[in-house]
Amino acid sequence: MNPYHIFKIVPLSVLQMLARFVAWIILRMPSASIMRTVKINMALIAPTLSHLQKQALTKEIIYHQCLTSIESIKSWAMPPDWSIAQIRDVHNKDILLDGLASPNGMLAIVPHLGTWEMMNAWLNQFGSPTIMYKPVKGDITNNFILQGRARLNATLVPTDGSGVKAVFKTLKQGGFSIVLPDHVPDPSGGVIVPFFGIETLTSTLASKLASKTKCALVGLACIRRDDGHGFDIYCYKLDDPALYDRNTETAAYALNLAMQRMIEDNYSHYMWGYRRFKHIPMIDNPYNTNKANLAAFIRAHHPSVDNK
Repeated sequence: MNPYHIFKIVPLSVLQMLARFVAWIILRMPSASIMRTVKINMALIAPTLSHLQKQALTKEIIYHQCLTSIESIKSWAMPPDWSIAQIRDVHNKDILLDGLASPNGMLAIVPHLGTWEMMNAWLNQFGSPTIMYKPVKGDITNNFILQGRARLNATLVPTDGSGVKAVFKTLKQGGFSIVLPDHVPDPSGGVIVPFFGIETLTSTLASKLASKTKCALVGLACIRRDDGHGFDIYCYKLDDPALYDRNTETAAYALNLAMQRMIEDNYSHYMWGYRRFKHIPMIDNPYNTNKANLAAFIRAHHPSVDNK
């Protein structure tokens, strides 16, 4: 029996309480990797915030990221109907339905925002999407995630050339796929464009698919409700012509701006514990550089900021 199946037995409310406790511990470990990553990300994109504001925001981010992690594991352990039952309200659902009706197919743009895994089962009610899947480390964990996703209607394809061709074929046939376009790609699969004002390596996959197929682009986010009872789904119409530009830098930058607007609606729910800015031309990897170099870079981008 896979040890992760214990999550099928433990109630979500208990798991969320455990996640909050883990977050409480992490917040008291300033040297923890996730804490350092969040702080560097906040220094890069929100340098004008006061120390107290950054502290409060970091606390919210850590809590939400711990909750998202444990909720995702719970959703993989449970049948799809359970995850669907957690969805309370769907905002601007007509945008999604219009996208699904596009003869050119639909590409769902899903940043690492909120509990996106909880949304998968709900989204799979509308068809059989083709989704690229990269195996995670560890056979036990990988098998558990695959079993959870195998219960959905999705067709999983590898994150290589064959997978891209499969997604392209699905879109050309009027189907739909789901992409998380804010991951850090290999240098060969990305371009340097701004994300939250920071020039960084950005994936071009979604932009190239959109340019070639003229598919509908719909942004989706699954956000935990403030009352703690379930999740709401938010649908965003992404129709800026620049998203379809044949110039990959133009299209990738437009997509970053679209994701930024989505993230700003629920800022602390974004996975800021992810090292999104690993490749910045001026300093390369800010997570490995020293404080002096990082401070100099921030001053160069924000001259009014005094980050001693």
